[in-house]
Amino acid sequence: MSRISTGSRWQIVWLLLPVLVTLFAVAGWPLFRTIWFSFTDASLANLDHYTFVGLENYLVRYQDQWFGLLTDSVWWNAVYNTLFFTVVSVAMETVLGVAIALTLHKTFPGRGWVRAAVLIPWAIPTIVSARMWSWMLHDQFGVINDLLILCGSISEPLAWTADPDLSMWAVILVDVWKTTPFMALLTLAALQMLPKELFEAAKVDGVSTIKTFWKVTLPLIAPGVMVAVVFRALDALRVFDLIYVLTANSTATMSMSVFARQQLVAFQLVGYGSAASTMLFMVIALCTVIFLYAGRHRFYQRF
Repeated sequence: MSRISTGSRWQIVWLLLPVLVTLFAVAGWPLFRTIWFSFTDASLANLDHYTFVGLENYLVRYQDQWFGLLTDSVWWNAVYNTLFFTVVSVAMETVLGVAIALTLHKTFPGRGWVRAAVLIPWAIPTIVSARMWSWMLHDQFGVINDLLILCGSISEPLAWTADPDLSMWAVILVDVWKTTPFMALLTLAALQMLPKELFEAAKVDGVSTIKTFWKVTLPLIAPGVMVAVVFRALDALRVFDLIYVLTANSTATMSMSVFARQQLVAFQLVGYGSAASTMLFMVIALCTVIFLYAGRHRFYQRF
């Protein structure tokens, strides 16, 4: 293997320098400021005059009692909601995405139009789709309730986004509708790279379609599906706009991002909200490391 000369190395550094400076400006500096504010008592009222308080926003003991983010039941409820939303929505999107990709991989009349139609939900901005679904799920004039009553599935309208027992499932439903095309697109790309000779050989040997899927197709597309799952999981962990538009600050669906926004904007507690944002960053960073480690060692092939 040929070594890179010193001049070439400096050329690489100079070419990467603008990218690194831009990345630091748009991501690194705001992240550093957020972490710094999490150790202060800053608020929107005294953003220029704050005091360093150490770990008080995270955990502090006062008169034999512990206070801070790590003892906040609302925060831990937001953590649970975020993890539940991520696991359930990504699992459903993966199953449906693989099924849709397998269907679109087949040859049939109008396949190009169907592929384009499937991508429409993913192409719609999240705010627009969330507002559209909030009207459809409205308990008084929503079309979803009208259709369910017409079919005899329910006897009276349901408050999909207001009922604590239904609101999380309503959010998951909308997210699955919007993001399943993304999973289908990446899975379809993996399917189209598979050699046709394998399936022709399996057909000649008399292997059933189901067995071919489990023994041939799924193991071969597993790396592509894993990439899609990782991207979707990391995106779902920081979900904000969908939940906020549909259910606002409801504790039944409050995610970590919605909690941080509530502290930062509604309560004007910049220090406490920054602590929540920092914890959200740590959770996403930890999940990223776990996903990268699992992908490198290919744990998904052991199941």
